[in-house]
Amino acid sequence: MKSLVTILRATAIGFLVAWAGTGAMAQSSYPCPVVKIVSPYPPGGTTDILSRLLAPGLAKELGTAVIVENKGGASSNIGTAFVSSAAPDGCTLLLGNNTGVVINRNLYKLRLDPVTTLAPVVEVASVPLVLYVNAAESAKSVDQLVAAVRANPGKYSFASGGSGSPQHLMGELLKLEMGLDMTHIPYRGQGPALQDVIAAQVPVAFETTTAIASQLGSGRIRALATTGSERSKNLPDIPTMKELGYTSFVIENWYGIFVPIKTPAPLVDRLNRDMFKVLQSPDVSKRLVEMGSREMSGSPKQFSQFIAKELPYWASLVKRSGAKVD
Repeated sequence: MKSLVTILRATAIGFLVAWAGTGAMAQSSYPCPVVKIVSPYPPGGTTDILSRLLAPGLAKELGTAVIVENKGGASSNIGTAFVSSAAPDGCTLLLGNNTGVVINRNLYKLRLDPVTTLAPVVEVASVPLVLYVNAAESAKSVDQLVAAVRANPGKYSFASGGSGSPQHLMGELLKLEMGLDMTHIPYRGQGPALQDVIAAQVPVAFETTTAIASQLGSGRIRALATTGSERSKNLPDIPTMKELGYTSFVIENWYGIFVPIKTPAPLVDRLNRDMFKVLQSPDVSKRLVEMGSREMSGSPKQFSQFIAKELPYWASLVKRSGAKVD
């Protein structure tokens, strides 16, 4: 029969192993029963598409439920402010973009400045815009579109997903540099703007490759050019504005995950690592390539540094273009 000492030693070792396993589990578990990704636009736009693409993989990595909540309105300011005001516990995330984080602060009197109230976690996508027209328009190129608008001052309008969006600012820049008279028609998100161009309610717009890709083969719209520095991998037959001589039109619409500014650094780092695992998964990485996104990489600090470089560019563009909130 085993001695009492042997039995007690085995029991103690078993207890320590169990305790260690419990501690490791507690360390690896995420402290939220539900994580909410806020998409600050209505369904149908790029932020909504990306949020729903990333949510299942993030839920798997974090080991907790992840839901997407659309909080559209005011060119993403409502949803952005909602996350800025949320508890800094890692349970409420923003799928933000350059519009809500770095552009709107130049156009709106914001109660909360996203640059100082949000912490960058990870950039998840960056895609060029597409200048496109309704298929009923006669223009087959950017030059032909510019000529048509010049010949009909005040008769053309262009749509965007909201005032201050890159889509809006590219339209204003086109007006400025080409001396065009066009009216801006803002919508409550990219989805509604795209649908009205498809329906011929508005003839012209800029849109992300992500939101427009599924519609380009429909025969209802015609892509004229993209705003990337080189041709998009998912739209190789469409020239860039740059190669057509419109050298000022080289921009990308970027998207990233943000949390309230006082979120603990360990949670920010955990979200960064787990989201990169999601981005590198075969299904998600393939879908991002199909959307025209470049490959993402970087720490929260690197994402923050990238945003710091974006601030003066967009502030200058707003000033130069004379863009206003409609």
